[in-house]
Amino acid sequence: MGEETGRVRRWNIGMPITENPPRPDVEVVDSRLGAALYNPFLWAGEKRGVAELRRELLAGARGAVLEIGAGTGLNLPHYPEGLDRLVLVEPASRMGGHIDLDRAPAGVPARLERAPAEYLPFGDASFDTIVSTLVLCTVADPERAVSEVARVLKPGGRLLFLEHVRAEGGWRRAMQRRSVRAWAGFAAGCRCDRETVATIEAQMRIESIERDSWKGMPAIVKPLVWGSAAPRT
Repeated sequence: MGEETGRVRRWNIGMPITENPPRPDVEVVDSRLGAALYNPFLWAGEKRGVAELRRELLAGARGAVLEIGAGTGLNLPHYPEGLDRLVLVEPASRMGGHIDLDRAPAGVPARLERAPAEYLPFGDASFDTIVSTLVLCTVADPERAVSEVARVLKPGGRLLFLEHVRAEGGWRRAMQRRSVRAWAGFAAGCRCDRETVATIEAQMRIESIERDSWKGMPAIVKPLVWGSAAPRT
């Protein structure tokens, strides 16, 4: 259940799935303008390589699949056929309103649920694959989101991730440091300087990782990583 407060939706999480303390509220920017401009803003990056990266990454999806922070559903046409089911979660109602589930592969049952990545409304070990593309830069609590990913993954399951991250150094890192607040205000809370690989690695076992530049996008978000991770055993 969400309570609208201007551009921010405050999620009243309610009782937990497992035996944990009561869950706090999670604030999610839910801007009509941001939702309308999301796809046009990413258009150049999609055309210059990210759409192909999505396709290559999602080719590894298997079984029951959960996508966190599904946004406007840009991943939908890139999922492979033969999945058992596909669940998309997106906390922002205006962003999620652009999702067209008919773009999912033929024969794959797909549904959309409104929930933040930090508090997924699913039981432990529910999914074979979890997908996170350009999400962990924006969630309010990335450590908690990764913890939830690890919780709902089945033993032997995999996280498939594609994220922009903190630059390793030099002028781009300095630019990120100077621009972090301004960029977050412009990009609905997105942080250009998150150490996302370290956040994932702290709670999961990274199986593979590749790095490149996000072509067609501003310099402060160009450092891009993608790969897979598995729950620690």
